[in-house]
Amino acid sequence: MALEDKTLKLCSCNKTIPIDAVALARALKSAAPIMVHTELCRREIEHFNSALKDDACVIGCTQEAPLFSELAQQAGARSALKFVNIREAAGWSAEGAQATPKIAALLALADAPESEPVPGIRFNSGGHVLVIGPAEAALDWAERLSAELEVSVLIARARGEAGPRRIDAAELPAQRGYPVWSGRPKSVTGWLGAFDVEWEQENPIDLDLCTRCNACIRACPESAIDYAYQIDMDKCRSHRQCVKACAGIGAIDFKRADSARSERFDLVLDLSAEPLLRVAHLPQGYLAPGADPLEQALAAAKLQALVGEFETPGFVTYNERICAHGRSGKLGCTRCIDTCSTRAISSAGQKVVVEAHLCAGCGGCATVCPSGAMSYRYPRVPDLGGRIRRLLRTYAEAGGRDACLVFHDGEATLDVLMKLARRGRGLPARMMPLEVFHPASVGIDVLLGAIAYGASQVVLLVSEKQDADYGEAMRSQLGHAQTILAGLGYAGAHVHVVASERMAAMERELWGLAPAATVPEPATFNLSPEKRTSLEFAIEHLARHAPAPKDEIGLSRGAPYGRVEVNQQACTLCMSCVGACPESALADSPERPQLRFIERNCVQCGLCVNTCPENALVLAPRLLLTAAARQAVTIYEAEPFKCVRCGKAFGVKAMIDSLTGRLASHSMFAAGEALKRLQMCADCRVVDMIENKDETNIFQVKR
Repeated sequence: MALEDKTLKLCSCNKTIPIDAVALARALKSAAPIMVHTELCRREIEHFNSALKDDACVIGCTQEAPLFSELAQQAGARSALKFVNIREAAGWSAEGAQATPKIAALLALADAPESEPVPGIRFNSGGHVLVIGPAEAALDWAERLSAELEVSVLIARARGEAGPRRIDAAELPAQRGYPVWSGRPKSVTGWLGAFDVEWEQENPIDLDLCTRCNACIRACPESAIDYAYQIDMDKCRSHRQCVKACAGIGAIDFKRADSARSERFDLVLDLSAEPLLRVAHLPQGYLAPGADPLEQALAAAKLQALVGEFETPGFVTYNERICAHGRSGKLGCTRCIDTCSTRAISSAGQKVVVEAHLCAGCGGCATVCPSGAMSYRYPRVPDLGGRIRRLLRTYAEAGGRDACLVFHDGEATLDVLMKLARRGRGLPARMMPLEVFHPASVGIDVLLGAIAYGASQVVLLVSEKQDADYGEAMRSQLGHAQTILAGLGYAGAHVHVVASERMAAMERELWGLAPAATVPEPATFNLSPEKRTSLEFAIEHLARHAPAPKDEIGLSRGAPYGRVEVNQQACTLCMSCVGACPESALADSPERPQLRFIERNCVQCGLCVNTCPENALVLAPRLLLTAAARQAVTIYEAEPFKCVRCGKAFGVKAMIDSLTGRLASHSMFAAGEALKRLQMCADCRVVDMIENKDETNIFQVKR
């Protein structure tokens, strides 16, 4: 895999990285020999400067990326620089001498096409911040922030404290420099630049109206009012002298009818002991440091950086047409809603709504979506698949064996990998790290695609928090992938989640992984933007080369493949399930009373089961690998019912029998003629009604 039109600058970092220049040149299909420097960032810096004359330059070092970038800027160079970590990722390892195929593969990624840009989501923050919490802390931070930000304060009663008996007391500032309210917070919704806060005004004194004239303090005989200008209801004896003293202002009202308050803010600093927002990932602009003074100071510093216009990627796209969330008031798949850690996804009838401003980009929704209605695009699956294929192909062509892809998020888990290389054994020579925005975005389509491309294993490195938030969803998808691979006879464990931020534990787990069986012939297809198309490509390739081919593989509950089983004693062929199926897996027959099923289309969403009025359907997860999965097969055929008058078939016997049985005791069908009419076709029913003129009709019923 040649680095086309790019200059390659490699350094052994003072001879601590064993680089075989000849083998590496052969692996990269380089016509010219590769020069390996020893101190490119120091004594040999001129070699880098000379490379800036070229259009593009790949540097095998990330530690000194700031230095090299600064030198290029000072030189006014137009050369496009790309930095590749070959030291911690490959060379610094107990198997560094065998890492040439991995180094070649990592360098080859520098020549991969850039991912297609994704639409951005805009945020606009004017710096209006609401400080919520106990009076002393809230007012203190409001004073500190007021010079830089537009501040408002909501003095909030502690969570769980019953009734408006007492509010946390702290003397209000002598100067009214910003709004101060008090009350019980009810809800905080929104995102950076658009937080809607609702609270209930509980204390009789409305701080927004109060002039702080002290008349109420002097008038109160029980000293129930202090310089926080709130009434201590435990001391108050209802003399209402304060109301009289404040009559002209109207700030005190013990019988306030409208106590609901709401405002919109750009930022929220929540100093409550427990955050008012209970989500795994708080939205941008909402900071909840708790009562720790250091954390509060760090949060306050962040607030000042959150003023202006911002943009984040639009991480996911949603195809309502193939969504299996609901139909006709019945609920089906809710996996994306259940997985989302930011509450960015909500139900809206038969579809879901994605609030892109709340999306944190984990991609878990796309990973668990069985139909592909949710798809991840940072990067898009075809772009990620192209990088994986290039990495594995270069590794194999360079002589590498038993490739293992190690996905990480470039943050917490990457730090552990770096420490592993600096202090421990590093990564095994067969393990190639690959950064993604979030490991939860790596779904079963990418997992099986990687194995089809020739990988022996795939490892998802996750932090302990990521494991707590998404571990169940990730392991579920990995479990389905492993079941399919094991069912086809591929020996070993192919997919793993390693959840640790401790170097020793991660080192033990990674080095303890034994290689699993690989496909004898790597696939050449491209992963598709459509999830189920990618899965079909991968599964078909793996099945074609399977050590132990099978026609059917049993899967666990929640798998995206399976069949529907019909209780033929209960089914009336009402076809409610056909109308409910969003994937066209169920269909009727225009010729005969039949229920037909195309198994490859079924996503096991359960809408048919939830819609069936007779409870006649159950889901049966499995993966059918024969041509029958693509064909419409009859899963139930009922005996037709013939009109009792003309003999023409017009319905299903089971349905007519059920209908007449249920209505036999109804007063409208007490007469035998009315009940018998249900057993007639539409034409005969009209004729029968005309012939029976003496029969009571609706117009003869007295009011």
